[in-house]
This record gives sequence, C-alpha cells and structure tokens, in this order.
Amino acid sequence: MDYGPAPESQKEAQAWLERHDRAFGLFIDNAWSAPGELFASTNPADASKLADLTQASGADVDRAVEAARRAQPGWQALGGHGRARVLYALARLLQKHARLFAVLETLDNGKTIRETRDIDMPLAARHFYYHAGWAQLQAEEFADYRAVGVVGQIVPWNFPLLMLSWKIAPALAAGNTVVFKPAEFTSLTAMLFAEICVQAGVPAGVVNIVTGDGRVGEAIVNHAGIDKLAFTGSTEVGRLIRVATAGSGKKLSLELGGKSPFIVFEDADLDAAVEGLVDSIWFNQGQVCCAGSRLLVQESVEEKFLAKLRARMDKLTLGSPLDKSVDIGALVDPVQRQRIAALVESARAEGCTVYQSACELPAEGSWFPPTLITGASTSAAVAQAEIFGPVLVAMSFRTPPEAVQLANNTVYGLAACVWSENISLALDVAPQIKAGVVWINTANQFDAACGFGGYRESGYGREGGREGMYEYMTALSEDARPAAPVMEAKAQPKLAMAGGSGDPFAIDRTAKLYVGGKQARPDSGYSRAIHGASGAFIGEIGEGSRKDIRNAVEAAHKAGGWAKATSHNRAQVLYYIAENLAARADEFAARIAAMTGSKNAEKEVQASIERLFYYAAWADKYDGQVHQPPMHGITVALNEPVGVIGIVCPNEAPLLGFISLVAPAIAMGNRVVVVPSEAHPFSATDLYQVLDTSDLPGGVVNIITGGADELARTLATHSDIDAVWRHDGSAEGCAEVERLSAGSLKRTWVGGAKGRDWYSTAQSGGRAVLAHATQVKNVWIPYGV
Repeated sequence: MDYGPAPESQKEAQAWLERHDRAFGLFIDNAWSAPGELFASTNPADASKLADLTQASGADVDRAVEAARRAQPGWQALGGHGRARVLYALARLLQKHARLFAVLETLDNGKTIRETRDIDMPLAARHFYYHAGWAQLQAEEFADYRAVGVVGQIVPWNFPLLMLSWKIAPALAAGNTVVFKPAEFTSLTAMLFAEICVQAGVPAGVVNIVTGDGRVGEAIVNHAGIDKLAFTGSTEVGRLIRVATAGSGKKLSLELGGKSPFIVFEDADLDAAVEGLVDSIWFNQGQVCCAGSRLLVQESVEEKFLAKLRARMDKLTLGSPLDKSVDIGALVDPVQRQRIAALVESARAEGCTVYQSACELPAEGSWFPPTLITGASTSAAVAQAEIFGPVLVAMSFRTPPEAVQLANNTVYGLAACVWSENISLALDVAPQIKAGVVWINTANQFDAACGFGGYRESGYGREGGREGMYEYMTALSEDARPAAPVMEAKAQPKLAMAGGSGDPFAIDRTAKLYVGGKQARPDSGYSRAIHGASGAFIGEIGEGSRKDIRNAVEAAHKAGGWAKATSHNRAQVLYYIAENLAARADEFAARIAAMTGSKNAEKEVQASIERLFYYAAWADKYDGQVHQPPMHGITVALNEPVGVIGIVCPNEAPLLGFISLVAPAIAMGNRVVVVPSEAHPFSATDLYQVLDTSDLPGGVVNIITGGADELARTLATHSDIDAVWRHDGSAEGCAEVERLSAGSLKRTWVGGAKGRDWYSTAQSGGRAVLAHATQVKNVWIPYGV
C-alpha cells in the first residue's frame, strides 16, 4: 500500500518571512540592526530564495561582545530563580510556536517535517526546561563555581535550532551571556528565536545573534572579549579553532565529526536492527555527526541482513520535505551533494559495489538517494572519511574482538550502536568502544539530561547533563590561584664536568629514566648537571629525547590492563605508594631541602603522602551516574580514563606537584608519561624504588627527565598520547602545548600564566581535577526491546 501525499502548510512560515520583508539584520542588545551586506538563504528542496540575511562585520561582532559584556553581571546577579523563569518562558514559547519553527526549519534546511516536528522541536524545548532546573539549583549544586562570562557559540547547518538550544540553554542557566552565530545556510530559526527572546523577557545583551559566513566565526574565535568558545562542526575547523585560541585562556569545547560504527551481532533482532539502521544513517539525509555510517555485521548473518536492508531501502520515499509521508528530504546545498557524489564515485572506481534505492529524484534542489557500499577495504576513503550524507559502508566481522577492533579503526570517537539479544555481550562490548555515546539496541537517542560528545578527533567537552553545565562554569578556586612562579634557571645540559670541589664523578650519581617499570639510559647519551639552592652539585639526570618519549608511550600502551583494574585495586596501590614514601620521608625531605633550599621540606613530604591518600580515597568514589531519560530504559554515564596522559610538572614543590598530577591520573586508570621538575628532578627519580615496591604495574608511570620545552613539544605532537597537562609556569610553553595538540585534537590542561597552590586541595584536588583525568561515556540501555 502506498501513502498519498500529506503536505504540511507553509502559509504561516511564509507570512512570517513577509512580515520581515524577507530581509534580516543582526540581533544585538535586544534590537535589530538594519539589513546590511546581504546573502541569500534558499530552500534546498527547490532552490527558491527564502530571505536575505546580513553578513556581519568585525565591528558588528565587537558590538555584540560589548553588549554581552555589559549584560553579564546583571544576568548573573538576577540569581538562579530569575534565570530559571526566563529559561522556562523560552521553553514554553518554543512549544507554543512549535509548528512555525518546524516548518521554517524544514524550508531552510531540507530535512523532513516529521523530523523537525517530532524530534527537533520537542528536544529543543526539553533543553530549556531541563536547564531552567539547573539554573534554579545552581547555588546549591554548583556552589563552588561561577559563570565563565561571555560565551561565543558557533553551530552547523544540520540541526540549526536544536544546536542553538544545546548551546544557549546551559550557557544562560550558568549565568553567562552569549554571542551566537548560526550556520550561513540555515539562520532563519535563529532569527525567529531572537523574537521569542524578547517575548520571554531575556534582558538586553544576554543573547546576541550575528549571521554570516566563516569570517564571522573567525571574528568570534579571535575576539579578546570572549571567555569561552563552544563549537560544533567539522574536525578541520575544530583544529583551526584550537590553534587560534592557544594561549588565550579561553575555555573551549569542540563537538566535531564522526564515523560511527553500527555493530550487528548474529543473535540480534535483525528486523529491529534494520529499522535502527534506517534511523541511524538516513535520518536527516545522513547529515548527522553521529550517523551510523559504518555497518559492521557478523559474517554468519551478513547476507541475510543485507538482503533485508536492501529491501527496506527500496521502500524509503524521497521527496518534498514538507510532505509528512516522505522519509528522506533534500541535502542542504549543491556543494554538499557534489562532495557526497565524488566520494561514492571514488568507491566505485576502487571496485566497491554501490547499491542505491530506486527512487526518482526531483528535478530541482539538492538530492541524493540512499546508498549502500559493500566491498570497501578498511582503509578506503569511504570507510574512513566522514561522508555526511545518506551513504552507508558495510563490512563483516567474525568475532566480538574483531568487531571492537574494526569499530575503533577510526580517528573519530563520537558514537556507536551495538545490536544483540545477549545483554552480557552488549554490555561487554560497549565499554571497549572508543566513543562518547553508545546505544544498545537503539539508535540516535538524545536527551538534555544525558551528556553528548566525543573522544579523539570527535572533539572534547560534553553537551547536556551535569557535565555539560561544567563546560560553562569556572571553579572559584581558579580565581584564587597565585601569580605564575618565578621561572627557575635552566639547568645547563650536556656538561662534561659538573664543577665544584672534589671529584663528583668518583661515584656515578646520574639518575636514569624510568620506562616500563625499569630504569633506562637516555637514548641521547647525554646528561645534565643539577645543582642545589646553594650551588653545590647534587648529581646528573638523563637528557630525555623524542625516542625516549616514544619508548615511554609504547610502555604505557602495553600497560592498558591498568584501566581495567578495579578501582579498589588502584586505590590499594596508591596507599602502598604512600606507605613506602612515608618510610623514606626523612630521605625525601633532605633531598628537597638540598635541591630547593626549602625550610619546610618535611611539610612537602607529608603533604605528598596525604595527597596520595586523598586520591586513593577518590579512586573508588568518583562514580558515574544513572540517568532516566524520557524513554523506556536508562542511560549509564561512565567516568572512563582518558588513556595515556603526558604530564609536565611544576618546579615549585617538586615532589608535591609531581604527586598532585600523577596520583589523580593513575587513580582513574590512566597511564602517564611524566616530565618532572626540570630544575629539581630528583624528587621524581628518587621515587623509582618506591614505585617498584608498591605493586604498580610497569608502564603505568613512566618518567622522562630533561628539558621541559622540548619534551612537552614531543608529548603534544605524539599521536598516541590522549592528553597533555603542563603546569610548570611557562605561559609560552602552555600555549605551545595547546597549539600543537590540534594535530590529533588531544585534550589539554595547562596552568597558563598562573601558578597553583599545590598544598590546597581546592586548587589541586577534587572533582575539578578528576574531570581532567576522565571522559564521560553515556551508554543507552532500553528495557524490553
């Protein structure tokens, strides 16, 4: 049976455009500017012009930032309840005008009215309701945090209104003000949202919307008056933003591309999995960052599943997005269609089999049929590149370990689907997949209470949930940090003689490196002399090099079992380290006094022992959460280790600083490659025997001594390091780490131009530090399906 056409009326949306004479200025300080330099917004389904929008200038961005800066203190002072009332009003207005928003979104974007009406609009309203609640509870639940300030937000064209809600709702709830840039292709629902901001009583300057192309986004990214940037878009642009903001002190969250696996095991409900796959890859014409664009199906059911899939593809309808009986709408722009077509043709040229559903494409507009590619190699462009269109690449696997290996064979890590009737199998596989979201026996589920975001080159930071709120706040302890410490004089490397009286080389006092649980000579063959506070020669350390970092990273990856160890086991090891350090407390205190001239060396050792106990206590208490989203099931938010972390330690408090950075990292299951204090490294090298006698597996902690700048540079550019922390007081060095990390988009935590009170758990402990050592994975587990 075929369904007849069921067109949605566009009368109200067209009337709204006419009331604005189909031309829009900028929305700054609750006022509309006169339309300036214009560009057209067109309907992707028929290429007709909908309206003209203003290309904002650098001066316009300046005005928007100034308005946001003026408004921010008053908005924050309004209090949680005051902000909650405004957010609630926005949610209600989105519901009241839901059909107008939905039709306008479909006209501007090309996605089907069923998607904008049934998915985008309810979720957009849900985000404002949910974050109205966080605003109300902020003083209680986030008492130790404040708003960041002025937030710059840039979103893509695939979910224009929904991305606006994901960004603006938490920012306003936390007390920030916003300069928001919608996508050039799809700005119209942002213009309508600006209107309801006035109706909802949003104070002037709290929400500012500037339209235009990438030049506007660049002006926002580079603006000195922006305190935090939130970007959703391509990985390539995300890299550019990371480089541009390096050293600026701006908070940054990036939600980038994906190449998500859709794994079907032989015991799965194949019919249900086919329907889930349709939702995963052909929803919004495949223009979804978390689209299940890589089908991995178990070999024993591959042919049967693909036959079912092809039959389902042939029943998909493509046509006018305003027709409520249509499954697939138009691509956003002809440029996008050309890119998709080129990738599909490259697969055909490589000998792949390309199956496309037999649907008639409209003569006008941007269209592409549902496409299935089989026979591609794992290294083929279509298997690795984010196609961002209605194109699925299928391949098979034999065993669950092979499925996991194939799933993780990508630079991305945004989302994944696992289909199996064996819940034990599904729950075993889900944590092994390197992705921020894993759906079990379902696909493309979203909720404001459940964080969304990626691993690796899919970016960092989360949107939604408690973790999403933290993205828009700053710990009050950060405001109390001291000025950057005076940089220690660089030790002179590669000396033939250490100088001083007597013969310092009568006994070799050169500390080796510590790699894989063993002491190792540096590959460079060089050492550097270390002198104490009095100028007396203490000993020499190995001059670590790029090769030594490489060996240490390899050892850290071999110690991957540490991440699978129980939190209780990790806690015990930390307690053992503290116990063994305590047994040698006098020796460590004497060494610290000799190196630094400290009169309170005993205090530093005792504080280090206490800090080890502190993170041992946290090891089995930094739990995840269980969310109950509006679905028949639960979402489990897991705090997973980041992976391998490179750490550059401070010169002040050389033992306590080392412990305060290494302990939280390994407590959460990470492995570390540590560069100890360049000026006072012996506090770290003296720990070798302590670690050896504390049941710490080899490779969990690797210590490379030498020049902080050179070694930090190597850590930041190493593709197998997942995060870099630098807290040695070098503002230039911290900026370099942020800039170089853009190559693989690894996470960074740097001290910048400020120091840190290492004796204070407010500044060197707690959940704020543990958040840097973990990443949140949300696993969606439905009931009874």
